[in-house]
Amino acid sequence: MSATLYLPDSFDRAILAILQRDNATPQREIAEAVSLSAPAVQRRIKRLEDTGVIRANVAVLDQARLGRPLTIMVEVRVASEQPHRVAPFRRRVQEDPAVQQCYAITGDADFLLILTAASMEEYEAISERLFGNDDNIERFRTAVALSTLKRGLDVPLAQ
Repeated sequence: MSATLYLPDSFDRAILAILQRDNATPQREIAEAVSLSAPAVQRRIKRLEDTGVIRANVAVLDQARLGRPLTIMVEVRVASEQPHRVAPFRRRVQEDPAVQQCYAITGDADFLLILTAASMEEYEAISERLFGNDDNIERFRTAVALSTLKRGLDVPLAQ
């Protein structure tokens, strides 16, 4: 997947840094912090959204407080990477709400999934949904997070 490179100027980088910390920061506060007018900040944010630099405005939820304390990483190896063979798996991953992230990767596995679950029993059901009855899944290997040292999606902003 190729993306068009966007090179933010110093104002855009300052705005993006604030929005990465707290996307609910009022535009007037952002304007004061970056020494621009509120309308200028609004235009810049709109351009950042229109160009796809800002992909979404979301709330980050505490999964443990919502009854989903488990974070599970799963490496998946497929027998064939031919598009028609892997398409059903990709579709299941896209549609399953327990899958928070999925990456096509290099190395011994073909995909890395980050899942959330309420219990190991629920993970067993998730793994059956995602991997069961798929003869293209060669193997999958599971690791359960014992604790979280860092969690985030912040992008380092080059100067």
